[in-house]
Amino acid sequence: MDHVNLGWSGLKVSRLCLGCMSYGAGPNPAYSHAGWVLDETASRPFYRAAIEAEITFFDTADVYGDGASEEILGRAIREFTHRDEAVIATKVRGVMGPSPNDSGLSRKHIMASIDASLRRLGTDYVDLYQIHRWDYATPIEETMAALHDVVKAGKARYIGASSMFAWQFAKAQHVAERHGWTRFISMQPQYNLIYREEEREMLPLCRDQGVGVIPWSPMARGFLAGNRARTGGGDTERARTDPLAARIYYTPEDFAVADRVAEVAAELGVASMQVALAWVLARPGVAAPIIGATRMDHLQAAIGALKVRLSDDQTARLEAPYRPHAVLDKE
Repeated sequence: MDHVNLGWSGLKVSRLCLGCMSYGAGPNPAYSHAGWVLDETASRPFYRAAIEAEITFFDTADVYGDGASEEILGRAIREFTHRDEAVIATKVRGVMGPSPNDSGLSRKHIMASIDASLRRLGTDYVDLYQIHRWDYATPIEETMAALHDVVKAGKARYIGASSMFAWQFAKAQHVAERHGWTRFISMQPQYNLIYREEEREMLPLCRDQGVGVIPWSPMARGFLAGNRARTGGGDTERARTDPLAARIYYTPEDFAVADRVAEVAAELGVASMQVALAWVLARPGVAAPIIGATRMDHLQAAIGALKVRLSDDQTARLEAPYRPHAVLDKE
C-alpha cells in the first residue's frame, strides 16, 4: 500500500481511506434506518482486513450511528493496530441532540463535539477534524477560530472540510490566513465518473492551494459497480434501500457512463468498480478516495483497484458520456 502526503501537509495517508459510515448499527441503533449498515460484530472483519492490507486512514463522523461508528472505530484501532499508526478522521456539524446548540459549527457545538468524539473514539486526539458541510447560520470567523483552538489544545492535528462551494472554501482559508489560524489541509467532495461538477472550481482550487482531496462516493454509492437496474433498485441491499442514490444517479446519461465502465472493465478483465475507482485514483490532486464496504469481496476489489492502470484512450472513453449535473451537497 502506497502512502502519500495529504496535500502540502506532512501528514501521510494510505492511498485508500476506509469510510466508516457503514459500520455503526449498534449498540446505538440511531442509524439503523439503512439496512446495509453493519453492527460491530459484522464490521470487525473489515477493519482487520483493511489494516492487514496496510490501510491506515479511516474516516467517520459523529453523526454516523449517532456516535456508534466512532465507538466501533476506536475499539477496532485499539485491537488491530497501534494508535499512532492510524490516521483517524472524524467530522462535526450534524444533529447530535434535541437542543438548538446540538448541531452546526458554532464555537459551543464544536467544543462540545470534539470532546464527545474523543470520548467515543477512546483517544486523546484525532488526526483530521473536518467540518461536515458549510453552516450558513454561523459566521465562518467563529468556526475557524474554534477549530484553531481545537488544534492548539492538541485535540486535533489537522483540520479539513467537506462538500461546499469553492467560494466558501476560499473564504474560510482566507479568514484563517488573515488571522494566523490553522488552515484546512483537505477537502472531501463527492467525486466520481457520474458526478464531476467539482472539476469546474473546487478541484483546481485545491491543486493551486495544496489541499489534499479525499473524495467520498468514488463509486457513486455503488452505482458504478454495475448492479443497478434502470427501473430502480438493484442486486444489493443498498441498491434496494438507498433513496438518495435513486434521486441523483438514475438518469439515462448515468447509465451510459456505467455501461462504458463495464466495457472498459471487460477489456481489462477486472470488475467495473475497480475501473471506476482506478479513474478517481488517477485524477490530479486526489490523495485517497474514501471507500465503503459491507462485503469482503468489495473491499478486496477496492484494494485490487490500486493495480489497475487506464490508458489515455480508456480514460477518454470513460469520460465521454458525461453530462453536466445539478450541483449537489452544498446545503
